[in-house]
Amino acid sequence: MSNRRDPARNRERILRAATVEFARHGLGGARVDRIAARAGANKRMLYYYYGKKENLYLAALEAQYAQIRSAERALELEHLEPQRALRRLVLFTWSYYLEHPEFLGFLNSENLHKARHLRRSRRVREMHFPLVETLRGTLRRGERAGVFRRGVDPVQLYISIAAEGYFYLGNRYTLSQIFGRDLMAPRALAARARHMTDLILAALRR
Repeated sequence: MSNRRDPARNRERILRAATVEFARHGLGGARVDRIAARAGANKRMLYYYYGKKENLYLAALEAQYAQIRSAERALELEHLEPQRALRRLVLFTWSYYLEHPEFLGFLNSENLHKARHLRRSRRVREMHFPLVETLRGTLRRGERAGVFRRGVDPVQLYISIAAEGYFYLGNRYTLSQIFGRDLMAPRALAARARHMTDLILAALRR
């Protein structure tokens, strides 16, 4: 009875279960009955709180973006020396991808759908504004300090930071086979982290 009387807790349980299901199977392969079983709920409850499956998927997708943006804010990049701030962001992004493969699963799934569901969300676009402004401020501080070149677009910069890790992890099986390396070995991951930070900072250097 207490669970049924706690809507916020019910919604959170369902959302956690849905996150696992969508990350593993994508929207098309996800099954409402499996989500309900994992959440300890029934399908009627899912439909009551979220409506159709696509709404639940969008809620889980928004939650994934909210989590990484919240973790980025906790870095407090605006209080760091510019080069240190960018180094911290690169390493954080890399570590986040490694520790949260479900986030990459959602990215893969939504790109397959050409961002059809993301297009319905106002929240996701709004939650990215602070990130862009933080990067813009960091770049300007670096310009004033004479360590960063002028004219770097903060959005392009973030896409490059994200791409360095995303492409590596998204293609780790084929790349490992092609080059005869275990790209997920601890030494390989550490080398990749060093390479990414050196590459991004070299691109910004005045």
